[in-house]
Amino acid sequence: GLNYSYLYLPLSWISGLVIFALFIVTAFIGYVLPWGQMSYWGATVITNLLSSIPLLVVWLCGGYTVSDPTIKRFFVLHFILPFVALCIVFIHIFFLHLHGSTNPLGYDTAFKIPFYPNLLTLDVKGFNNIFILFIIQSLFGIIPLSHPDNAIMVNTYVTPIQIVPEWYFLPFYAILKTIPSKTAGLLIVLGSLQLLFLLAEQRSLTTIIQFKMT
Repeated sequence: GLNYSYLYLPLSWISGLVIFALFIVTAFIGYVLPWGQMSYWGATVITNLLSSIPLLVVWLCGGYTVSDPTIKRFFVLHFILPFVALCIVFIHIFFLHLHGSTNPLGYDTAFKIPFYPNLLTLDVKGFNNIFILFIIQSLFGIIPLSHPDNAIMVNTYVTPIQIVPEWYFLPFYAILKTIPSKTAGLLIVLGSLQLLFLLAEQRSLTTIIQFKMT
């Protein structure tokens, strides 16, 4: 999107970021559901970050600590959030085809590639490839790709030697490890996501100049 001045389509950009944020939350909640050592302590770390808002912690965890009510609430949220994300996906696709994409000059021209069958064929191929990888990972890659400590049953008295999140959370983990204050770290993580939303207001001419020169 940044390469093709996708920021000139703010509704598509913002709806895509909302989907991204929902996937982050869904992935984290799903990471907690196996209820192993890493799942429990990962949930404990994140809920401790939210301790500056006690009411939010109580609503999310069903108490002041991660316990059995927490896993039940996370399961419900993990079931509901994908449907919410699916609704946003339809909205995103609507805005995408309403305004078009990869159109850095913003011209309204009839010389466009039709969605059907050209782009639809590419989308179906991409979806099939991702679906095949998902099935392979789900059926054969759960244990090899999981942290070994997550195969251990939850023990609230034993903390893992090193609590490391999955690879898709490493950028946020690096921010939290860098900032000593947990409240400031949480605000900076939220600010890093907010910057992506603020990019929708940017009207840089760099991409247009590069597009004209090519």
